[in-house]
Amino acid sequence: MTETDMPDLAAFLATLLVAYLVALFARRTLGVPVGWPRALVMGLIMVVTISWAATEVGRMTGVFVDGQIKAPTGVVFLVMALVTAWAFVIGLIGLVLLELFLPTGTLPPPSAFLRGWKARRSRARRYTQVVRIATRHGLGGYLGRGRRTDGRPAAIARSLRDALNEGGVTFVKLGQMLSTRRDLLPEVFADQLATLQTRAEPEPWAQIERAIEEELGRPLTEVFQMVDPSPLASASVAQVHSARLLDGTPVVLKVQRPGARKQVTSDVEIILRLAAWLERTTPWGRSLRVSRLAEGFAASLDEELDYTVELDNLRGVAATLHGEIRVPVAHEEHSTGRLLVMDRLDGTPVGEAGALLAALPAAEREAIAGRLLGEILRQLVRTGVFHADLHPGNILLTEDGRLGLLDFGSVGRLDQPTRNALGMLLLAIDNNDAIGATDSLIEMLDRPEDLAERELERDLGQLMVRYRSGFGRSGSAGLFAALFKLIHAYGFAVPPQIAGAFRALAALDGTLTLISPDLDVVGAVRRQGREMMREAVSPEAVRTDLESRLAGFLPILQRMPRRLNKLTEDLEHGRISVNIRPFADERDRRFLTGLVQQVVVAVLAAAATLGAILLIAADSGPMVTPDLRLFALVGFALLLVGFVLALRSLVLVFRRE
Repeated sequence: MTETDMPDLAAFLATLLVAYLVALFARRTLGVPVGWPRALVMGLIMVVTISWAATEVGRMTGVFVDGQIKAPTGVVFLVMALVTAWAFVIGLIGLVLLELFLPTGTLPPPSAFLRGWKARRSRARRYTQVVRIATRHGLGGYLGRGRRTDGRPAAIARSLRDALNEGGVTFVKLGQMLSTRRDLLPEVFADQLATLQTRAEPEPWAQIERAIEEELGRPLTEVFQMVDPSPLASASVAQVHSARLLDGTPVVLKVQRPGARKQVTSDVEIILRLAAWLERTTPWGRSLRVSRLAEGFAASLDEELDYTVELDNLRGVAATLHGEIRVPVAHEEHSTGRLLVMDRLDGTPVGEAGALLAALPAAEREAIAGRLLGEILRQLVRTGVFHADLHPGNILLTEDGRLGLLDFGSVGRLDQPTRNALGMLLLAIDNNDAIGATDSLIEMLDRPEDLAERELERDLGQLMVRYRSGFGRSGSAGLFAALFKLIHAYGFAVPPQIAGAFRALAALDGTLTLISPDLDVVGAVRRQGREMMREAVSPEAVRTDLESRLAGFLPILQRMPRRLNKLTEDLEHGRISVNIRPFADERDRRFLTGLVQQVVVAVLAAAATLGAILLIAADSGPMVTPDLRLFALVGFALLLVGFVLALRSLVLVFRRE
């Protein structure tokens, strides 16, 4: 570096320092945490603008003539201060516009562009591939701002199914999840998406063996006598292999495919981004609230990839069973987040047990279906822990007519008030009581603010009358799907666990139909629900519930005599007073303070601006330079104050908490 470069470097560093100070002052003036990068850039622009504007304004006002100062020092100082302040205000206007249209945090920080560029490139490549798949299947017109209206729903549904199937495991599972949301999707779409399967070509045994040993932390021969290299089942995320422990116990191994979590995580991020974009740009995306659906799907898929969650679910369901239905026993000492070791249940999935069921008498098939229905209803209404994925492939039928449950990746849990409300809903349906059903729904769900209760009662009454006859053919899937659509039409916010309960009942109907086509499903639901509610309100159950509640009230009852005595003494001596604090809640005080602040700032801004206009427009007053009046100088200063206050008021209005 030469000596001639030193002044330039010093000037550059001084400019950066001034820009930093200007940016700091701008953040303080606006009163909101504006991002530092944009504040610094705006500070540099302000510094450059000030140096240019000072010369031009000085020449226009007569302060500078031919490069010479032709005004008193005080006037020069005031004019330069005013120019600096106005340049600062122009910079503030730029910051406010950026905050309005591109708020701080909308774009990733500069450091984010330097980190993870490989991941972004891979994500962009995958995103492009997904869009190409959608376009190839004729769905490109539904991804833009203008919604297409041409085309038959059945053809569109088939195209969506094929596109999701080609997209891979994550998109297949997304379609399977959407197929259960018959409250949101048309029936033709739900039917097509329900046919999606996650079967895949088996992973080479060498890779699966290596994955199992990595999870065990030791060779297979130290844990198992044998492991069959040929899988019993092969899906896109996991494979199931039969094995035998060293003590001879037959088991099955559910092992996650190598790289499955990485691929699913990448696809889930794409689905979340795509859902947010569709909700912003398409009418159907906003109506379906696809962002919320995508977030729920991401959470459930993350749990499904963690086999420790499935292990907890298995224990929870096993603890609620009465022995009518079997579940596998897990070997926790050999199970990890990507490996699940369970005892093997011998049996045939209901979806593949047509020949076995055909050999059974109709009465026995109906009894088997009744036991399954009764156990699931008892889980929903009494224990609160239920299997939420009851499709025919997850229910085994043994040769002796017993049932078993598999795949506990999706298990729901209901709290006591929700279980009571669900039981009362079943009882109201049994009694054809529309008022009771309405009260049960309001108790169970999040009530909308503008709920029309009388209209809901009438619609529920019509629904129950429609499904009261012909239950055997229509089934609970028809009833609960129609009930779910009615709930959505009235704007109820359905918590995920309650939605899972409705979906479990709807999925169970198809399984029960395969076991016993002649079973009156909803009639059985009514009978089972009635029996369980009678059990819940039996004298013994009521006495136990009252005893537990009285135990909780016992400390209050012990203090009651002393409090009553003090209350009567205060009443006798006139010491009772009422203290009302309308703004005791901090949120109320904060709201009122912010409202008053906005009003005061807006009024001051308007007053300062009006006064400034009057001063600037005045033709009288002393002249500070040949071309500048004192009133105009004061007016421009007052207008500056008005602009700053107006900007601050605008930021307060549009600020996001």
